[in-house]
Amino acid sequence: MGIQAWTYAIVAATFALYIGISIWSRVRTTQGFYVAGQGVPALANGMATGADWMSAASFLSMAGLVSFMGYDGVVYLLGWTGGYVLLALLLAPYLRKYGKFTVPEFVGDRYYSQLARIVAVVCAIFVSFTYVAGQMRGVGVVFSRFLEVEIETGVFIGVGMVFVYATLGGMRGITYTQVAQYCVLIVAYLIPAVAISMKMTGQSIPQLGFGSELTQGPYAGTFLLEAIDQIHRDLGLPEYTGAFVAGKRTMVDVVAVTVALMVGTAGLPHVIIRFYTVRTARLARWSAFWALSFIALLYTTAPAVAAFARVNLIQTLHERPYEEVPEWFRSWEATGLIRFTDRNGDGRIQYGEDPKHRELEIDRDIIVLANPEIARLPAWVVALVAAGGLAAALSTAAGLLLVISSSVSHDLVKSVFHQGMTEDRELLVARVSAGAAVVVAGYFGIHPPDYVAATVAFAFGLAAASFFPVLVLGVFSKRVTREGAISGMIAGIGFTAAYIVWFKILGRGGPGDWLFGISPEGIGSVGMLLNFVVTVAVSACTKAPPAEVQSLVEEIRLPSR
Repeated sequence: MGIQAWTYAIVAATFALYIGISIWSRVRTTQGFYVAGQGVPALANGMATGADWMSAASFLSMAGLVSFMGYDGVVYLLGWTGGYVLLALLLAPYLRKYGKFTVPEFVGDRYYSQLARIVAVVCAIFVSFTYVAGQMRGVGVVFSRFLEVEIETGVFIGVGMVFVYATLGGMRGITYTQVAQYCVLIVAYLIPAVAISMKMTGQSIPQLGFGSELTQGPYAGTFLLEAIDQIHRDLGLPEYTGAFVAGKRTMVDVVAVTVALMVGTAGLPHVIIRFYTVRTARLARWSAFWALSFIALLYTTAPAVAAFARVNLIQTLHERPYEEVPEWFRSWEATGLIRFTDRNGDGRIQYGEDPKHRELEIDRDIIVLANPEIARLPAWVVALVAAGGLAAALSTAAGLLLVISSSVSHDLVKSVFHQGMTEDRELLVARVSAGAAVVVAGYFGIHPPDYVAATVAFAFGLAAASFFPVLVLGVFSKRVTREGAISGMIAGIGFTAAYIVWFKILGRGGPGDWLFGISPEGIGSVGMLLNFVVTVAVSACTKAPPAEVQSLVEEIRLPSR
């Protein structure tokens, strides 16, 4: 069987599994739709959280970023894992003890204001749609290569899939589907990583292969990272392991991006809502522990995958006659995600990253998918990686769409506009909202603002600038007022969104025009600080919260009896 046949078989089998789980776990109550009846075991919730968290950006794009950026790409590893520590320590157990359905509901009650709830709903929808654009783009990339369809067609297939199990099963269906998706994506990630590590370094554990000597090729006997640095020097590129050198991020930008990703993690509504699905605050902490453990399997493997791909890619293509490129190159070229321009007319591929002389354009999102083909692994392994990429993208997309659905149905329609709504009517509105959100998500997947990981980084920056300050202050400060929280959220997300739109969407200016030298991916850290300052300052100038609100703040921090 060829790659396409294997892909059809494995993807069809996994899709059938996901739909079967959705039918088995379909819900008939709003509590089941929003928080899975709050009866999910901590281990299963940790696995589902891992799948929810390890999106297309983690599975498809992160290793690609590290492969192309070297040291600079580590900010994504540090930010996306460190944020879970903040979430486990500062927010998860307290929000679970609070015991409601959504983040906007907590904001509305803590800040005793329907306006605060509405602002939180707008922020949640804005953040979630930005994030889901990256996931749908990832689905389109996978389908375009392995099923040989247009990226737009791939996005439509993904939209239909998510529509089925997000609207049918709600959070309960999504949770147990995500458990299955985690198993698929982690197996799909580790098998080729182990095989390539064995092939290149003789080490069966990729993390050890990352620090080992190469056993084949022109750099045999040289440590992997030393070989990449030498390859870069020969090509006139910044060293792979070099930090804060010409052609790479500045120290200020590295810190800013890392902070934005960390606090953005702790402020993402679709991650926080996962901790509402367990019975107690203690189980919420255990869920965070298991989630970190499951996430670590992929995140500690990603740098090795990136380094292996870097060596294989350059050695395979550099100075190779275009007429002799391997079959995988032709397949990816047909999708438009690899492009060769013979600038000097010699018929050979010169690998370099100087825009004036660059002959090879490679989309960073394809590195993980192409890596098994570059390394000449069996067709079934290539197809398994495709299924893993789909699992990663679809699992996160479903969680994000549920946040959008619950924000519209529970926090807007029922809590603001139609407070007497019956549970059956609310469930219907939730499903309709989820369906509409899927359609909008498909549009953003076809027209994303950037490659997958960058688009996701924007979402983290927006979450950092909007939710993190008001959630942390809402738990640990009795003095913060509704006026402060509303002003802080608007200032934080408004500033961050305007900065991203100005530089990324409108393309006005380049790195020389960035504020303090901070890129759009890292500007959320400044937006977060602005949110904190505005919230505290306005709260100091306004009347203190009512006594019952201050008692609520004290209560959610007390250990459960």
